[in-house]
Amino acid sequence: RCHHRSPAMLDVPFLPFCAFLGALGLLCVAMVGTWCQHWRGGFSLDGSSRTFNWHPVLMVTGLVVLYGAAALVYRIPHTWSGPKLPWKVLHGSLALGAFVLTVLGLAAVFCFHNSQGTPNMYSLHSWMGLGTVLLFSCQWAAGFGAFLLPWAPTWLRALYKPIHVFFGSTILMLSVASCVSGINEKLFFSLKNGTMAYKLLPAEAVFANTLGLLILIFGVLVVAALARPSWKRPDSDSPDSRQVQDALSG
Repeated sequence: RCHHRSPAMLDVPFLPFCAFLGALGLLCVAMVGTWCQHWRGGFSLDGSSRTFNWHPVLMVTGLVVLYGAAALVYRIPHTWSGPKLPWKVLHGSLALGAFVLTVLGLAAVFCFHNSQGTPNMYSLHSWMGLGTVLLFSCQWAAGFGAFLLPWAPTWLRALYKPIHVFFGSTILMLSVASCVSGINEKLFFSLKNGTMAYKLLPAEAVFANTLGLLILIFGVLVVAALARPSWKRPDSDSPDSRQVQDALSG
């Protein structure tokens, strides 16, 4: 009896779960903005450290929160019937928006480094972050070619779909790892020489560490939602190519 009850006890409706996840994502964005505004001096485009502050905000917003939202589009029950093209466009548009914000975030950190004479691409965080962005760009281009272009053959879509799903979750977790390592790296660089040492856990360190934990929780919950069988969109009997062609002709 306990064995049969446990799944029901752990069962969570999708829409309340999504509402909680959305609130958590907005909290992460608000917290990274508050951290950069309150403790790191705010934002500007003058090449100073305030230019750098755009980097964590844009990366968390685009590479984690907006990308997570794009990944969950096909888990919405309303997507389980009718043509898939509108949801494909929404999924691709959210991912493209995440990519644009990510590129702007990279531009901010490179602009800051170049203006300050700081070397680029010397830390593990920078290697992991740039690798994630490059993988993200390949994922988006391959997904656009396989699922949105009307002349892509059905067999190619069926072959590439599990690969696309796998790398979608992989990119999200790499994004989370990059953001968390970046937060830790920024604290190590900032909390020294005239400020309270990081090891003494000043208020900024507690706030930023909490932000890192919330980003990690957000990513884990998104991956858990993607892996849950009952929330996966049932396979349609009609080929995707026919749906796209009908939508374009209509």
